[in-house]
Amino acid sequence: MPRPQLKTTRFLVVTKKGLFQAGLLFILAPGLFGLFGKVCFFLFPQIPAAVQMTDDEIHSFLQKTITLRDRIVLTGDLSLLDSLYDQETRYGRWACEHQIRKAQHLTAWAQKQGARFIDLQTFIRLRSSKSQKSGYSLVFLASTVYKYVYLDDPLTVNSFRLGAHHAMDIGYKDGKWVVSREWYPDPFASPPPRPKTAEIAKWQGCIQSRQARDFSNLHPRRVAAVAYANRYAGAAAPPGTGFAYNPDYKNYNYLGGDCTNYASQVLHEGGDFPKTPAWNYQTEGSKAWVNAGAFKDYMLYSGRSSLIAHGTYDKVLPASYELLPGDFIAYAQKGKVEHISIVTGADSRGYTLVNSHNADRYRVPWDLGWNTGKTEFWLVRVHY
Repeated sequence: MPRPQLKTTRFLVVTKKGLFQAGLLFILAPGLFGLFGKVCFFLFPQIPAAVQMTDDEIHSFLQKTITLRDRIVLTGDLSLLDSLYDQETRYGRWACEHQIRKAQHLTAWAQKQGARFIDLQTFIRLRSSKSQKSGYSLVFLASTVYKYVYLDDPLTVNSFRLGAHHAMDIGYKDGKWVVSREWYPDPFASPPPRPKTAEIAKWQGCIQSRQARDFSNLHPRRVAAVAYANRYAGAAAPPGTGFAYNPDYKNYNYLGGDCTNYASQVLHEGGDFPKTPAWNYQTEGSKAWVNAGAFKDYMLYSGRSSLIAHGTYDKVLPASYELLPGDFIAYAQKGKVEHISIVTGADSRGYTLVNSHNADRYRVPWDLGWNTGKTEFWLVRVHY
């Protein structure tokens, strides 16, 4: 007979070493899983569901962020920027540094002018928001009204508008949303000017000795040119205009700049200057229509305009009060004309104001952002 099979009983033998390992795993498992999650988030970042934002919430974030950074122009408190940017990243630091330079430019301009800013108000229009990695990629329009007064006339408020289309990335870090990257066309990229005390005193003496100017008897073509310039000042225009360029013309901002195309439109559409073979626009603009240097040369050599003054700010400042609405200014760096603006008025001290594209400007002091000590200005009288 075969031998009967004996049933065997299996026992789980737990040694001291095994017990120690199991306990250690129990203690470390949550941390290991957390570390794994952080590594996965770094490699494949996602926005935590609890902090995802709607477009209305993104708009509110943008409004609060830009309002806070506008305040540094009024207070000079640069620490207000500390909580707004991811300064551990290169692009975050660059975005923050740009805002510091912008505030320094505006402060230096006000000091030179014998003025101070009393209020900034920014209108935001969110164009698009796209979820990406650990945050959002945003495109929006920002149009800011700057109000200022002269120190010896604090009851008379002057204002101008700067506007631009922004591309911004934001990320969620340390329990809050911060700016990790931002780009927009702006005239304040270069280091702010550092004029000598004697220069500032000289300029203030010239500026503060002036009074408001009367433009009530302008030629009708000048009036029409200014009306066109104000209507199509783009992101800097008052909200009722729709912040739009004239759709009948190509936007050259992505091809080197739209400032000269805009100036040509002002003179043709508003000022009623006929097109010529050299200065022309069909489906594209001719060189004299879209290139700043060629435009300046064409207008001077064709007899349609004449030179009022040319030189650095110190040299042309007194002559700038001769400019009339409908005239233009060319801005040159290292001998090359890089920008054109259209004269559209004057402030309470008769200081010339201009409109331009790229960046968009509406009745802005003519030297703001350009008076770095290296710019040469061409002040040009247009013959309407």
